[in-house]
Amino acid sequence: MSSEAQVVSSEIQDTPGEAPVAVPATKSMSIIVTKGSLDWAYPPFILATTAAAMGLSVTMFFTFYGLPLLFKKMNLQVTAAGNPAMKMPMMGMHMGLPNLLTAVPGVDAACSVMMKNLMNKKGIAPIEDLREMALDADVRMIACQMTLDLFEYSIDDMIEGPELGGAATYIEVATQSDINLFI
Repeated sequence: MSSEAQVVSSEIQDTPGEAPVAVPATKSMSIIVTKGSLDWAYPPFILATTAAAMGLSVTMFFTFYGLPLLFKKMNLQVTAAGNPAMKMPMMGMHMGLPNLLTAVPGVDAACSVMMKNLMNKKGIAPIEDLREMALDADVRMIACQMTLDLFEYSIDDMIEGPELGGAATYIEVATQSDINLFI
């Protein structure tokens, strides 16, 4: 068998009882991004940039509260309300906030400042940098048209790069992806 035939042969997956199917050259991943708070913004961008660096084709679909992660100006906040796992390292231990305290005005802002300071101290890249890395790595970003219309946002509010699409656009991507994540 010639070397060219061996390459073609190794790219074809034999399924018993069915015709051979060509295997895609690269793996792919899709991520539905549904949340836009500071703590929920990191997982999709870290996973997308890591997967892209590993050679995967990555698509991110930003819908509902995840859509503002595509805005030119972001003011990401974190809240301790309803999140008992959020314990900040303070005074040599890990301290959480009782849910009752999270109702006090200004607590979310204070938690956000503390989290941003901790991330900066530990050398964690800001979301804006991770987003730029994703764009540089050719991660496909789709802004949900329905969400834009629903919340009366404009494409002018967003950074350059994302395309507009809807559920059908995402489903087309998802049906072709090896990995699908909902974050």
